[in-house]
Amino acid sequence: MWDDKRYHTLNYELKKIFGEKTVKLSIDGNFTCPNRDGTIGKKGCIFCSERGSGDFTSDRNKSITEQIVEQKQIMSNKWISSTYIAYFQNYTNTYDTVENLRIKFYEALNNKDIKGIAIATRPDCINEEIAELLKEINSKTFLWVELGLQTIHDKTAKFLRRGYDLIQFDKAIRLLKSKNIRTVVHLIIGLPYETSEKILESVKYVSDLNVWGIKLHMLHIIKNTDLEHYYLKKSFHLMSQEEYVNIICDSLELINPDIVIHRITGDGKKSDLVAPKWTLNKLKVLSEIDRNLKERQSFQGKKAVL
Repeated sequence: MWDDKRYHTLNYELKKIFGEKTVKLSIDGNFTCPNRDGTIGKKGCIFCSERGSGDFTSDRNKSITEQIVEQKQIMSNKWISSTYIAYFQNYTNTYDTVENLRIKFYEALNNKDIKGIAIATRPDCINEEIAELLKEINSKTFLWVELGLQTIHDKTAKFLRRGYDLIQFDKAIRLLKSKNIRTVVHLIIGLPYETSEKILESVKYVSDLNVWGIKLHMLHIIKNTDLEHYYLKKSFHLMSQEEYVNIICDSLELINPDIVIHRITGDGKKSDLVAPKWTLNKLKVLSEIDRNLKERQSFQGKKAVL
């Protein structure tokens, strides 16, 4: 399989490419979002935190170079490596002029040991001009672009206040693919009122696109978000750890084995996480997924139609 895993991990893929453990550094590029500045909306997605889903990034008031130095020092307590990916994580990291984007991305690239860049953004913030810049950067370094889809279902997307439709997402995927840019798609598992069948429909849809990577993430309810207010009022069902492990294993079985699994769980900031609290024990969740796959005698792609 993939070293000791039954799914195609990002750690495995990057070690194969760079020859050693590769560490992502979470960078705040000081961007905003069209779903916050009034272009599309002012409140953002219903689940998004005050820091634009970048609660572990550095201080946005520091330069990109200063953030990289700081993040490398923090990560050195966990891993020894000379290979780093500058991860522009929070808010919408292509929502600016091409000139400003070029300055910020190249500042990151000019730092020692930065071997690649990961850029998280929205599908509706990818156009031909930006895609050409990404193509240019892709020719100089290892690049991937992350798109937050969360679900393919329009009713759920409207509830989330996502602000774009599936057609816009598909258009962005096609444009990025035409420039040979690696794409990673985010899906949130356990969204309100979505059945297991609907979740697996989203997973299969993304797998069939043959993207480079997928991120699967349990729904987190974070303090001071509109989702928290809704949850406290409506108290909709949140998956148990057992339910989540089962649906993740079901999902992995449907995903093309060539697709890199960037994440299958997430650990929210303890001080801000309202629910579900079991997600804080990330290692236990990962261990249970491994155990479940082994008991099933299963692996990523077992049920995928290739």
